[in-house]
Amino acid sequence: MTILCQSSFQNKNQQAGTGSLYLVGTPIGNLEDMTYRAVRTLQECEIIAAEDTRMTRKLLSHFEITPSMLFSYHEHNKAASGPELIRYIIEGKNLALVSDAGLPAISDPGADLVALAVSHGIPVIPIPGANAALSALIASGLPTTSFTFIGFLPRERKDIRSVLSGLRSAQGTLLFYESPHRVSKTLAHLQEAFGNRRIVLARELTKRYEEFLRGTIEECLVWLSEHPPLGEYVIVLEGESKEEAELAESSWWRELSIEEHVTHYETSGLARKDAMKKAASDRGLAKRDIYNALLEKE
Repeated sequence: MTILCQSSFQNKNQQAGTGSLYLVGTPIGNLEDMTYRAVRTLQECEIIAAEDTRMTRKLLSHFEITPSMLFSYHEHNKAASGPELIRYIIEGKNLALVSDAGLPAISDPGADLVALAVSHGIPVIPIPGANAALSALIASGLPTTSFTFIGFLPRERKDIRSVLSGLRSAQGTLLFYESPHRVSKTLAHLQEAFGNRRIVLARELTKRYEEFLRGTIEECLVWLSEHPPLGEYVIVLEGESKEEAELAESSWWRELSIEEHVTHYETSGLARKDAMKKAASDRGLAKRDIYNALLEKE
């Protein structure tokens, strides 16, 4: 384990001629959310790396910032651009990384650049700013004590089911990102995995038409069927309730076949006759139904 005081580490690197990587938060819609520190950092860094340089040029122009170098760094060129950017930092240049909106390195390739910088002993300095997921969470009305950020779900149905099945018993609030053309399908997947839980759909955050839609998954699906989705969404889903947890605990066997159910009790030390009786009781079946089901397997 390595524990560093970043400020002293940063000074040593600067003295040695090495630059730093700054992760600069940018507005998610409202330009007034840009911090003084973020503006100053972008002004002072020799290099700015951006997910979409066209969008970033608009931001820089608004704040009258003219970088020495503006690089494109995104999912499709990170393998080539990452090492090149690291080389510039090692040579002594400070680099500011920005995403299209919000905090870099969250649901974007910035995380790979951070990992690469850390592996080279380069100081990584966060410049906090707006974040869509946390903005939606604090205004949702759902619990904020514990939460899990998932971001965008996979595209394939089997992969979606795999991710959601692992979250079924999570008791903290769940945070997802989704595009307008996929949000209804994603809500259908959530309803299938979690039932009709409470949910909040937040869109156009910090912008003129900011909107929070609160209700159950089913109610939100009905709303979206009547009002075509617009803008990027944050989906805030309540976690597993105490009642759901108790039901899941009492129904642990539902994923098992009858044979597996009986075997479970036998493994725990019960005689086969008693294991069959116990499995029958769990399932609300007669013992003979369990016996007949086992016979069919033989």
